[in-house]
Amino acid sequence: MRLIRQDAITDSEYRALAEFRHQILRYLDFSDQLAKQLGLEPKQYQLMLAIKGLPEGSEPTIGVLAHQLQIRHHSAVELADRAERNGLIERVRTGPYVFLHLTKQGERILARAVEERLEELRVAGPLLVKALQRLINSNSMPEKKRK
Repeated sequence: MRLIRQDAITDSEYRALAEFRHQILRYLDFSDQLAKQLGLEPKQYQLMLAIKGLPEGSEPTIGVLAHQLQIRHHSAVELADRAERNGLIERVRTGPYVFLHLTKQGERILARAVEERLEELRVAGPLLVKALQRLINSNSMPEKKRK
């Protein structure tokens, strides 16, 4: 990590970073509340989204999904166990590999959740973009340095 003198960061940069973080947390809280309204644990929604939204060429194994969700392998196993018990995903063994797939019920619930999240992003997105743009452009903004 590179060392930066505290007085090298402008007040505007602190405000922009705080606003960006606030907007992200606001959206994530909305997302978590919506998951609960749909009868999901927020982590189950995240697992389902990760399964459906993996990059091309990635296989939905526990290891890949743990990496995608930034959780430990054993936590991903427990999360998959709960989602499977709730009828949201199923495990499919292909040779030595076990893949996670959404069930029809999981597909329906995920589609509904994503539809509402996309609507919220149409509102929250411009605020996130504006805050991020302020951060990206902060180096070119002349301002009195913080003391």
